Amino acid sequence: MPKLSPSIPLDKDFVENEVNNLHIKSLSTASIREIVKLAHNIENKSGLRFIHMEMGVPGLPPNPIGVKAQIKALKKGIAAKYPHIEGIPELKEAIAKFAKLFMNLDISPEHCYPTVGSMQGGFAAFMTLCRREANRKTLFIDPGFPVQKQQHRVLGLKYESFDIYDYRGEKLENKLKSYLENADISTIVYSSPNNPSWIVFTEDELKIIGKLCQKYDVVAVEDFAYFAMDFRKDYSKPGHFHPSISKYTDNYLILLSSSKVFSYAGERISAMIISPALASRNFPELIKFFGTENLEHALIYGALYTLSSGTSHSAQYALSAMLESANKGEDFITPVKEYGRRAKKMKEIFLRNSFKLVYDNDAGEELADGFYFTLEYPGMNSEELLQELLRYGISAISLKITGSQSNTGIRACVSMVDEKKIADLEKRITLFSSLNKKTNNTRK
Repeated sequence: MPKLSPSIPLDKDFVENEVNNLHIKSLSTASIREIVKLAHNIENKSGLRFIHMEMGVPGLPPNPIGVKAQIKALKKGIAAKYPHIEGIPELKEAIAKFAKLFMNLDISPEHCYPTVGSMQGGFAAFMTLCRREANRKTLFIDPGFPVQKQQHRVLGLKYESFDIYDYRGEKLENKLKSYLENADISTIVYSSPNNPSWIVFTEDELKIIGKLCQKYDVVAVEDFAYFAMDFRKDYSKPGHFHPSISKYTDNYLILLSSSKVFSYAGERISAMIISPALASRNFPELIKFFGTENLEHALIYGALYTLSSGTSHSAQYALSAMLESANKGEDFITPVKEYGRRAKKMKEIFLRNSFKLVYDNDAGEELADGFYFTLEYPGMNSEELLQELLRYGISAISLKITGSQSNTGIRACVSMVDEKKIADLEKRITLFSSLNKKTNNTRK
């Protein structure tokens, strides 16, 4: 057993007190931000530096092309000017070109918009799409990003969800039909690569979703928070097309984030692409909320405008430059492949020490190494596992808050765990496993 600081593991009562001090009723239902606060409180009081696996924040430097372009824009005095709600022309053109070169999607710049991160884009989309007709719901293909459900609760919108684990491939069709046949679903929301399981929908699965969206007049909200980060495939050059629902339906809205693939999370800048066919449609129900029945007008001048009077002006120039660089064929993927390398090493550490992957394959294929992976430990539920890991200075979140059916699983994010911390992680997890095996044996 490796020798660590005498403070590891931390006293169980001390950790429990810190949980109670934050009024956290259960670690298995605690939000990401609550876990962040809890970990920092324990760090500050114990002096033990944490290995943070709870929050999906970039752990790499921002794309220098974006930084340079944003500084240039700021020096020109752009910070004093309100941006147009539709976005600067350069960015709209760059988004449309990027969609063509990397998704094989023909789209006019007219239907491409900047948003204050995909969080705002999603909020505006839900605010509008879910109100096309009265008494409609969203269907989440889970597991997924917990805050999107929180956005629904804030908006007073209803939703349903199911865990994708047992419904990959052909099984997905009947599962979706069981919800859509009720004629009360307005939107389907999913991410691919998926947060937290890191599965990627296949072309066949996207075809199923697209076909059913057409048949039941449902809008697919495709969340590309981790665009092109399935490192099993090469999406680094134009013409290497990323799978997208837009190939199979006219009812789509795409959220394209800059936070992870460009490491530009701090400036809150992303893109939203709306299907031209969907944009032109009219829904009388929208009038009571937005004063217009046209969906695109309601989305932009109703929803987006009320959330913020435009997206950060200088950040738009940053995203425009980063997209243009990619459009010219400059490799934007290789720097973030570091996450895949970290994931591979971290998985090996956990698996050597009796942990198991919860989402352990991708439609029968080996799961990719990426930004997240999911774990469980024999004999512990997620509440017990999270609390025990805190004693070793390791923080993560429960899969329960992502919509997963697993009561034992947790999500691990690799972004903040560099080489030095990986070595420390191995020592702590080896000790964790050794002591907990002894405990389990004693109980037997």
